[in-house]
Amino acid sequence: MPRNRLHCSTDLPIPPNHRHWNRSTRQSVITHDMERTYNWSWVESQVSATIGEWQSCGIFRAEDGPRFSAAEQQRKEDAYDEALRTVECEAKQARHSRSDRIAAQRRIVAVFPPFASVALGLEDDAVHLLSNGFLPIGTQFAQWARRFDPNLTMADTIQACRNAWTVCGIQPLLGDRMQMTPSILGYSLLYPYSDNYLDSEKISTSRKLEFSTRFRDRLCGLPLVPRESHESAVWAMVRLIEEQFPRPRFPRVYECLLAIHQAQENSMAQLKRSPRASDPELLRLTSAKGGTSVLADACLSHGFLSDDVARFAFDWGVLLQLGDDLQDVQDDLKHGAATLFSRTAAAGLPLDHLVRQLLAFSEKVADKIEQLPHGDPALKRLLRMSWRSLILMAVARSHRFFSREFLAEFEPASPFRFEFLRARHKKLAGRRGLYKILFESFLDSGEADLSNLPQPEDWLAYVLDQNCARPLQAVLG
Repeated sequence: MPRNRLHCSTDLPIPPNHRHWNRSTRQSVITHDMERTYNWSWVESQVSATIGEWQSCGIFRAEDGPRFSAAEQQRKEDAYDEALRTVECEAKQARHSRSDRIAAQRRIVAVFPPFASVALGLEDDAVHLLSNGFLPIGTQFAQWARRFDPNLTMADTIQACRNAWTVCGIQPLLGDRMQMTPSILGYSLLYPYSDNYLDSEKISTSRKLEFSTRFRDRLCGLPLVPRESHESAVWAMVRLIEEQFPRPRFPRVYECLLAIHQAQENSMAQLKRSPRASDPELLRLTSAKGGTSVLADACLSHGFLSDDVARFAFDWGVLLQLGDDLQDVQDDLKHGAATLFSRTAAAGLPLDHLVRQLLAFSEKVADKIEQLPHGDPALKRLLRMSWRSLILMAVARSHRFFSREFLAEFEPASPFRFEFLRARHKKLAGRRGLYKILFESFLDSGEADLSNLPQPEDWLAYVLDQNCARPLQAVLG
């Protein structure tokens, strides 16, 4: 892809009530010649560096991290169940009327601080960060997404919200205020739309390939007319990013977006050509996908990055990708998807060594946070804890892929017993589980403040009106 295409611009007018985003970001622009260029050569170089760190990780042992006695685990499980009972009771009350739902949602939020303090072992500053930072942002994101597209599923919205939380977690590490922005909305919603399209069995391979090519051209800034409602939504998300980060002043943002697009295309093409790709090649594909994803998160949170932050963000993305692969090992085995974890499990080998290596790698990445000049210590501790918890919860759910010795060693490293985590996961995540009830309660709570964002109901029509030759109804069918 010629680099000069990165600077193509749709040159659309900016709605007057959103120009403040351009004013605020313009103040932080630095000379582009001084910035790192995130082309594919840089990505390949960083993949090699990250793999080198992965391979240098020692063997992580449970005693290297926190330990919990049986009595401490019981106390935390009791607090967990008490909060769960309260939420279930409030959720039943929330079914009566909208005013009841709003009141119940407030009481549910009030349950969180004592629960987080006892069950999760969080200090007051970390609880405050979750209650007054991540939870309101999640509600704001979910309400915007649902108003933009009422057909988005709960799973799609939660998937997108997880990425939005990652970007918002990066903001303070770069010295910025944690807040929802147009670009976070756009980037976080881009990939549920594109992933669902590419995963659909109803769509032919040729159409998927054509969409992938057109999507790349749109990321380059070409003013393509959307051919269908799916493309209309994707184009609208790209336009949200363009509004906050004009292409001539922020070329690195679009290099990052093209990097993750190429990483995903490379992965699909390689595994289609050779499903038995070697383990080193599989690790390179995994690292490129994960690393470019959070690299884009970081760049979209700030507009540009220092070298240290770019490398940290890339490593963070690899860690999250490997953590997701561990979480999905059972589904990947069922569907024949190749990851380091599913391939090892398919060979009948325990995942003990891989997870020890992953835990050691997570500590390396967490240590790098301490070197960043910005960010509250509470946030840094929270991220370290969340990565360790992500891995241990995946171990609990996929216990049959580990040796008895490994499980016995690492269960005391978890705040909850593994059997407890498995039982509660089924209760929370079932078809009529608590996650669904909570999600609907937060969506239907009092209106989140969206005044600093484009109006979701109007955004798609605005973009199509500015960028399309055909009227809205002709495009949406």
